[in-house]
Amino acid sequence: MEQQSKTIQFINETPEQVVERFLLGMKHELEVLKKEFQPKEPTEYLTRNEVKDLLKCNISSVHNWTVKGKLKAYGIGNRVFYKRSEVESAIISLKK
Repeated sequence: MEQQSKTIQFINETPEQVVERFLLGMKHELEVLKKEFQPKEPTEYLTRNEVKDLLKCNISSVHNWTVKGKLKAYGIGNRVFYKRSEVESAIISLKK
């Protein structure tokens, strides 16, 4: 988002005009924010079995793709998880 510096002069303006100008500026800034704002979605983690089902393959393929770096695994304790968004991105890049 680019900051714009504006000089505003309040000479010969009534307080009501100043308030109106302020409110119009705020309304404009809110409209810009609405267009650019993307709500952050929580990260969804999948187990190896869920990835296997999603990709319609076997567990050894998931393991091999992880070793080759095509899928990125996240270890939490002794469990392995994959980010859904990264698995879906890997599918898209493999199709290209």
